Amino acid sequence: MEKKASSPTMKNVAQEAGVALSTVSKVVNGLPVGQPYKIRVENAIKKLNYQVNSYAQGLKSSKTYTVALLIPNTQNPFFSSLTYHINIALLRKNYKMLLCCTDSNSSQEQEYITMAQQNKVDGIIGLTYNPELVIEKNTPYVSIDRSMGPDIPCVACDNFAGGQLAAEKLASLGCKNVAFLRIGSSLNNEPNKRKAGFENGCLSCGLNYEIKILNDGDSYDAFEEFLKDHMDNGHLSFDGIFCVTDRLAYYVIKMLENLQLKVPEDVQVIGFDGIKLFEDDSYICSTIVQPVQQIAEMCVDMLLEDKTSLTPLICLPVQYAYGGTTLEKPGECL
Repeated sequence: MEKKASSPTMKNVAQEAGVALSTVSKVVNGLPVGQPYKIRVENAIKKLNYQVNSYAQGLKSSKTYTVALLIPNTQNPFFSSLTYHINIALLRKNYKMLLCCTDSNSSQEQEYITMAQQNKVDGIIGLTYNPELVIEKNTPYVSIDRSMGPDIPCVACDNFAGGQLAAEKLASLGCKNVAFLRIGSSLNNEPNKRKAGFENGCLSCGLNYEIKILNDGDSYDAFEEFLKDHMDNGHLSFDGIFCVTDRLAYYVIKMLENLQLKVPEDVQVIGFDGIKLFEDDSYICSTIVQPVQQIAEMCVDMLLEDKTSLTPLICLPVQYAYGGTTLEKPGECL
């Protein structure tokens, strides 16, 4: 019977590269070595197909080199983009991601937190809806969009500025009567500030505005009824609409089309998030763009570089982008 070849060891890599075993250990663990030595070790690892034993590494360093990400789902394009960029940011630092899709279920969120802690992850990044989450003090944690107290940092975009920017943009494009449509969590979180920013922008620009807010889980039909209630002889009383997410904007545009209204000729629509489909350069609507990559990288940096105690809230800047549902041409931005 043919004897099965054993897997290459770190010692084999050192022999192949012609370097000391300690040099291989430094390269494998991401410690600084001279560039020529690093290249020789990396080439030897590739040639021998040497597999790093992450578990053994963890036993020696008291690290597992894994980070848990709690995310509502990966169906929503914004959440999936955030998941992608967090994973990439972790891989660049030689960490693996433990993905936990919670389906916005608060009890499921706590179960995942407990599971992640039991698996000795090196930290947790969470976009959650449970205000009562229990997190062990020795587990580094960074929150996205949800303020969870002074001891847990929160990374978000500047939601207030984004709401204000949407109002200012609609005003600059000639809108006089606008609506704010929102569906979302009733929890105290950063996206709630989009409403306050929009109201502030409307007041400063002299825009008349109305607000329609639904809770998570409510039917979108209420928005269509709201729009119908503001129709008179085929005309909508609003000439501009700001939707709290691009996803909502997509459905509202369909509702407007069902009412025989043209977007943007009859009514201009701005969403929020900056969603693109199929990695195209085109946005699904004119939108306030969240800096998703920067949010992801900030979360990872704060978690892994032990900066979680620096500040309770980091707000990253947003920008407006044309997506075909406002009257200006591409490139004409605030």
